[in-house]
Amino acid sequence: MARSLSQDQVRRLRLRSQLLTGRRPGEVHQVVRAVGGLQAQDTPASRLAVRARSTGLDAAAVRRACDQERSVVRTWAMRGTLHMVAAEDAGWVVALLGPVFAAANRRRRQQLGLDEEVCQRALRALPEVLGGGPLPRAEVVGGLAAHGVEIDPGGQAPAHLIAYAAMRGLVCRGPDLDGDQASYVLLDDWVGVGQAFEPDDAVAELARRYLGAHGPAGPEDLAAWSGLPAGRARRGFELIAGELREVESDGRRMWSTAGGRTVGSGTGEPVVRLLPRFDDYLLGWRGRDLILDRRFARRVQAGGGWIHAAVVVDGRVAGTWRSQQASRRQAGPGPPGRPDQLAVVIEPFERLAPKVLPGLEAEAADLGRFLGVEVSLRLDGR
Repeated sequence: MARSLSQDQVRRLRLRSQLLTGRRPGEVHQVVRAVGGLQAQDTPASRLAVRARSTGLDAAAVRRACDQERSVVRTWAMRGTLHMVAAEDAGWVVALLGPVFAAANRRRRQQLGLDEEVCQRALRALPEVLGGGPLPRAEVVGGLAAHGVEIDPGGQAPAHLIAYAAMRGLVCRGPDLDGDQASYVLLDDWVGVGQAFEPDDAVAELARRYLGAHGPAGPEDLAAWSGLPAGRARRGFELIAGELREVESDGRRMWSTAGGRTVGSGTGEPVVRLLPRFDDYLLGWRGRDLILDRRFARRVQAGGGWIHAAVVVDGRVAGTWRSQQASRRQAGPGPPGRPDQLAVVIEPFERLAPKVLPGLEAEAADLGRFLGVEVSLRLDGR
C-alpha cells in the first residue's frame, strides 16, 4: 500500500535527496555521483551547485576535480546539454543518452552544413586532432580543416559538431583554460574506458540513480530530467520495481528507493539555500508547481532556457538572487583584477519572514568562503 505524504513532506524528501539538507559530502566526486549529474554549460554556476550540496569545499576544489584529478567530467548527457558527471559514469550514460540526442539534432546539423558525410569524416579525424592533448574550440576547428574537414568557424557549426562527437562518446570537455574558456579532449584518453552496460541494465541504473537524487518522483519526471522517451523511462522503473517504495501525494503516485532517506516533522529553523543558475532543483522534475508558485514562474524563467539563481526556503522558491561586484583586488594574492568583494542581492517574491534572515546571512557567508571573497548581503525592496 502506498504511503500518503503531504506536499511539505515531498518537498523535504526531495531536498534531502538533492543533498540540500542533512549530511552533505566533503568531496566533489561524492556530490556529483550522488546527484547523478549537474548541469554545466554555465561553468561558474556548476561550481556553485556543488557548493550548495557539500561541506568544506571551495571553488578551487571543483576546478581540481575537473581539471587535474579528473574524478568528474563534463560532457553532453541529460537532455542533450552539458553536464558534470562522475568520471566512471560518463561512458555508460553517454552510450545510453547520446544516440537519442544525436538523432534528434540531425536536422539542425544539416542546416549548419554538417551532413552525415561531414560528421563521419570529422569523427575519423578527431582522434588525431586531439591526440596531443586539450585544445580550445577554435584550434579543434583548425585541426579538422588541416585534415580536410572544413566547417564554418564563425557560426554554430563548431559547437554542434563537438556536441555530436561527445554524444557519440568520442570527446568531452577538458580542463578549463584562462577565463574558464573550454577545452576539449578525447573521452577515453581523459578518463579511461568506463564500465559498459547492456541497454536494459543502463536504463535501470539511470532510474536507480535518478530516484536516489530526486525521489519521490515518477517515470515522467525521469523522462523530463534525462530526455529519455517516456516508454524507456517507464521501463527503467519497471526494472527496479523490487527496490522501490510507492508513495502518494495530492492524488499522484510516485516512488522512492526502498532504503531512501526519511524526513522529520520540519518544525525547526527554516532551510535556506542560495541555488545558482540552472540548478538541478529547478530542472530535476517534469514540473515546478510543487516548489514554485505559478504567479512568480516568469521571475525564474522568463523565456527560453535561462533559469535564474533561486532563493529556496523550506523547499519553495521564495525569490531570486544575483551577485554584484563591490570592488576588485588590485594587489596581493590571486589574479589581478579578481573580485575580492561581492554583494549578494536578494530579490524576494514576497516579504520574507524575519526568521529567514539568519539563513540568508549564513548562505551568503558560505558563498564568500567558497569563492574566497568578502560578501555582503542586501535585500532588494522592490
